Amino acid sequence: MAKSSQAVTIDTSALLAVLLRESNWSAMLRATEGTSLVAAPSLPWEVGNALVSAVRRKRLTPDQVMVAWASYVRVPVRLANIDVSKALDLGMSLGLYAYDAYVLETARSERAPLLTLDHGLVRAARAASVGLVEVA
Repeated sequence: MAKSSQAVTIDTSALLAVLLRESNWSAMLRATEGTSLVAAPSLPWEVGNALVSAVRRKRLTPDQVMVAWASYVRVPVRLANIDVSKALDLGMSLGLYAYDAYVLETARSERAPLLTLDHGLVRAARAASVGLVEVA
C-alpha cells in the first residue's frame, strides 16, 4: 500500500476500503503511493472490530474476514506511540469518541496528514487544524 518518504496517518475507514476492495480502494492506493503509513495504536483492534461487525450485519462471511485480516497484517503500517492524555483532551474539546481522538492525536504528533473516509473525522481534523489527504 505504501512505500516510504512522507508519512500519512491512515484510519480504519481508509484501510478497510482497501482491504475490502470497496469502490474507492484504488484512489486510496494512489493517495498513499510514495508515503509511509502511520496509525493510532488502536488500529488493529478497530480493524478487527469492524470486520466482526460486518459479519454480524451479514456484509462479510467469516472466511472473508480472515482473508481481509491476513491482508491487513501484510500492510506496512507503523503504530504510533501517542500521549493518551492529549488525545483525551482533544476528544473532549471536540466532542469525539476516544478512538477518533487517538487518530487525530496521531496525525498531530506525527505531523502527518490524515487519510480518512469518515466525514465526522474530517470535520474534527479541520477544527483541530490537522492536515488532510484529499482522495480523488
